[in-house]
Amino acid sequence: MWCSRMALRRIQRVAAVPLTGLTSGALRKMSTLQRVYVTRQIPPEGLRILRESGRVTVDLWDSDDVPVPREELLQRVKGVDGLVCVLTEKIDAELLDAAGPNLKVVSTMSVGFDHLSLQELKKRRIRVGYTPDVLTDSVAELTVALLLTTSRRLIEATHEAKTGGWGTWRTLWLCGHELANSTVGILGLGRIGVAIAERLVPFKVKKFIYADVAPRPELAALIGAEYVSFDQLAERSDFLAVCCALTPETKEICNKSLFSKMKDTSIFINTSRGGVVNQEHLYEALLTGQIAGAGLDVTVPEPLPTDHPLFTLKNCGEWTDSSDSSPQHLRVLSLICPSGLVLVRVAEQERFLYDPWSCLANVISFWLLAPREDQYEVWTWGG
Repeated sequence: MWCSRMALRRIQRVAAVPLTGLTSGALRKMSTLQRVYVTRQIPPEGLRILRESGRVTVDLWDSDDVPVPREELLQRVKGVDGLVCVLTEKIDAELLDAAGPNLKVVSTMSVGFDHLSLQELKKRRIRVGYTPDVLTDSVAELTVALLLTTSRRLIEATHEAKTGGWGTWRTLWLCGHELANSTVGILGLGRIGVAIAERLVPFKVKKFIYADVAPRPELAALIGAEYVSFDQLAERSDFLAVCCALTPETKEICNKSLFSKMKDTSIFINTSRGGVVNQEHLYEALLTGQIAGAGLDVTVPEPLPTDHPLFTLKNCGEWTDSSDSSPQHLRVLSLICPSGLVLVRVAEQERFLYDPWSCLANVISFWLLAPREDQYEVWTWGG
C-alpha cells in the first residue's frame, strides 16, 4: 500500500487530538490514563503516537528479535486496557483471562489474524484491529521474485557459479520454466492475488485462473481471471500461487491430493501461511518429480529447522518470511496499529465525538472489527 507523508501526518494528528471538547463526565473517566502493553519493539513513530496522545501509559517488551516469553506476557497484561501485539503472540482465552475485564482493545501489527482467538474476543466484547492491505504490494513483489527465482532455478545457478559447477555450455543444464504463454493459478483471490497477477501481466501470461470459496467477479475482472474448481486449478496451472488465509477449512489444503493433480512441470509458490501446506506431502511431491519446484516464504514452524528435509532439495527454495521486510511498510504498520487503538479508546469515552468507523476509514486502510456477529465473519480463502 502506498502511503503519502500527508496520510501519515493525518494519522498522527487524529490520534493525538486534544482533550478539549470532551464533556466533564468523559474527562473524569479519562482522568486515569489507560494502560497499554506493546509486545515487541516497533518503529519509534508508532510508540510516539501512543505516548504523545496524552491518554495512555505504555509498557513495552523492548526487543526486536526475541518474543516476549509466555509467562512474562501473562504477567505483563494484567489489568491493561489495550494490547498491541504481533503474530508471535497467541491471544487466546488464557491470555484474555490473565488480562482481566479492563482489556477493551487488541490491535495486532499484522495482516493475518490467525493468532487471535476471535470467538474469545467476541465473547468478551473486545474490539480487534488489524492492518489489511498494508503489505499487499510488498507481498506481491516478493511472490513474483520467489516465482521467478524458483522457476528459473536461480538459487541452483548461483550455487553452481560459486562452487565451480559452471563449466562448458550444456543444452539441458539448469533449464527453467517461462511465464510467457503459461497459465497462472491463484488459490484465494483477494487484494494480494490481484496484485500478483497485475505484476505478471508484462511477462505475457496467457491465462489467469483462480479458486476460492465463491466466485469473486469484481476482483477477477481486474485481471481477466477465470473462476475454476479446486481440482481444475491444480490440473491447469503451470504456476500456482497460494494466497489464501489460514483457517480450519484451509489448514493443509495443499496436500497429496492437490500435488497429485498438478503437472510435473508446474511450480508451487506459497507466501500466505505455512499451515495451508502439508510439508511432508510437498517434500514427497518434489522428491519424486510430481511437481517441478516450490518456493516457500512461510513454513511450519518458523524458522524451519536447518536439518529439515526440504532443505536437502535443489528444487525447493525457502525464504525467511520476509514479505514485510521493508522500512516503509514497517513504519506504516507501526503508525496504523497504535492509531487505531487510541481512536477506539477515545470513541468509547466520548461516543458522539468520534465515530471509529468513519474516522479510521478516513485515516488509512485500517479495519476495526466490532463485537457483532456480522463483523466477525472472515473470508475463508481470499485475502
